[in-house]
Amino acid sequence: MLRYSCPKIELTIDEQAGVIFSLKLEGMECCAGATPIFIARLRDKAGKCFYIDSREKLTTCVRDNEITYSGFKKEFSTLSVTVSITTNNNISWKIAVSGVPQDYALEWVEFPKICMPRLIDNNADGGRILFPYDEGVLLTDEKSLPRYEPEFPSSGAYFTFPNKVCSQFIAYLFNNVGLYIGAHDRKRGLKGVDFYPCENGVAMQMRLYSGADYGEGFAQDYPIVWHACLGNWQAPCEIYRDWLDKNPVEGMVHISKNKSLPEWYEESPLIVTYPVRGVHDMDKMEPNALFPYTNALPILERIKNATQCRIMALLMHWEGTAPWAPPYVWPPYGGEKLFNEFRDKLHSNGDLLGVYCSGFGYTLKSTLIDEYNCEEKIKKENVLLGVCHSPQNKPELGITCTPYQRYGYDICPASSRGREILEEAYTPVFNSGVDYAQILDQNHGGGQYMCFAREHNHPPMPGEWMTSNMKNLLNEWNKSAPNMLFGCESASAEPFIPNLLLSDNRFELNYPYGTPVPVYAFIYHEYVRNFMGNQCGCPFDTKLDTLRYRLAYSFSIGDIMTLTLAPNGDLMTHWSTQDFEHAPNMEKALAFIKNLMEFYRKDGKKYLHCGRMKNALSLECEEIEIPMLRGKPFAKLPRLLYSAWEAEGEKTAYIVVNPEGEKLSFSIDGIRHEIEPLNAKLIVK
Repeated sequence: MLRYSCPKIELTIDEQAGVIFSLKLEGMECCAGATPIFIARLRDKAGKCFYIDSREKLTTCVRDNEITYSGFKKEFSTLSVTVSITTNNNISWKIAVSGVPQDYALEWVEFPKICMPRLIDNNADGGRILFPYDEGVLLTDEKSLPRYEPEFPSSGAYFTFPNKVCSQFIAYLFNNVGLYIGAHDRKRGLKGVDFYPCENGVAMQMRLYSGADYGEGFAQDYPIVWHACLGNWQAPCEIYRDWLDKNPVEGMVHISKNKSLPEWYEESPLIVTYPVRGVHDMDKMEPNALFPYTNALPILERIKNATQCRIMALLMHWEGTAPWAPPYVWPPYGGEKLFNEFRDKLHSNGDLLGVYCSGFGYTLKSTLIDEYNCEEKIKKENVLLGVCHSPQNKPELGITCTPYQRYGYDICPASSRGREILEEAYTPVFNSGVDYAQILDQNHGGGQYMCFAREHNHPPMPGEWMTSNMKNLLNEWNKSAPNMLFGCESASAEPFIPNLLLSDNRFELNYPYGTPVPVYAFIYHEYVRNFMGNQCGCPFDTKLDTLRYRLAYSFSIGDIMTLTLAPNGDLMTHWSTQDFEHAPNMEKALAFIKNLMEFYRKDGKKYLHCGRMKNALSLECEEIEIPMLRGKPFAKLPRLLYSAWEAEGEKTAYIVVNPEGEKLSFSIDGIRHEIEPLNAKLIVK
């Protein structure tokens, strides 16, 4: 047995059995079952998978802080795996794999693996997982969030970083202590950050993708770090943020010093999004009452006057090709003349124009517009040379938005042909004079999809090259459109923040699984602001008007508020709904936004524009139950939303938001306060 210790952590490894045997946090045993130190997957050139495991009967050599395993099964007899473990104020892990046979490639290594107690059995002692997925969520049931094993073809729902998982850490929390598991990787390479039920508990997964060629080894140049931390959700975020402060993303600039940001960014314009064809995504794509584009101007003007906000009109179904059918979007539906007339009138009123685009898909045919079909174009223009290939080195259809909106492939932006296609498709958008493009809608977090091609300009296995390639591409796009902001679906994952400075923060998607918590804002708000988005997929029952609650959540964490319009000018509960009998109360929503923006301009901007979120004291107030359309039957939530901030030279400030139509009371640190209806309150400690 090998034993390691650092403050509050005691670790025991059975090196001969190849397992983590015991993990104690502040003397409490937390290991729910022996787990392999590592599992790795290799592929042969036919794409077949092979696994190796530290629990095999292996030759073990221990020297200083290293354990070397060799003697794997016949086809991998040349393999050697070395695990290094060092301790200081934490436990740091590294792994190196060498001796990979020439006809095999190492795809990934899961390392180090640890089995923690089942959440459901451990709720009395805390029993929560903090997961930086879709903005951040606290989970009390490891089975509540459906697990999707990352495979080819890729899905935006996979638990991979940098994609929907925005940060490269995860934490298991008890009431008084927690285990932080973080990859302190300055290159921000591809990882599977995940958890899943196992035989005795819940396995915490850190999967490292090698980016290797056939016959190549893999060695970490960064550690996986285990820290003991406090039991609240902010504590592991602080550990990761401290590392980020010392190891910033290249090009990441504090908002207050970022000269590339437009002047309207700090104004926090109200985003108003709506379609110009149809009413929802599965509708007949015929022009609606908001087409031609200028038909929306009176509605936007009414909203502007009622809220006293600058407006950004963010268009859906505006593409002249077919809605959500990437990559080709230009010319706009109805032609450039109508589109440009709308753009110019918005700008003359001091307002803004944005458009949704759909990322790296290549549409074979639309299921919304029958006549949009690129089958002949794909054949004639060698498109398949630039799409993602399977582990068998073949182009295969993707799974994003099928069959509801389109069938097609995923473009590999690391291939020369893929780059050509994207340049052809998006250059007209860059030159269009619009202020914002959600250019990577459907590419959650801004990452690209897996590609195993052997003829592209990248290794055949997924890995860090995907991050560096995306950074390169996005840098080119930013130079091509210096006056336009770009964004993606879900908030931008960490390495792409300097390039994607306004994105669709999907906090509402986590309500069915647990409690949304603003992990993203806590770590990154000083560098980027996001917007509430069209709330597509919101799980709240549409019979109840929850729009103001969601507006309050976004405002309280520093995001920009968003309204979604139906073509008749009424509010939608959220995009993609087909329940138009229960529209939110427009009058109350607009009054609420007006009050919040008055508060923002008077008291809140120094915090909500570019402040640093703080570890907050608890706020005590009444709770409400909101019925859900999926997942659990009800979400039990506080009636008030709040956050804590610091700004340069300022004391810690609490911002409390009341979305309800009556005065409410609450307590912070034992002191009682009241807050007016449809308003926000600043409390400086």
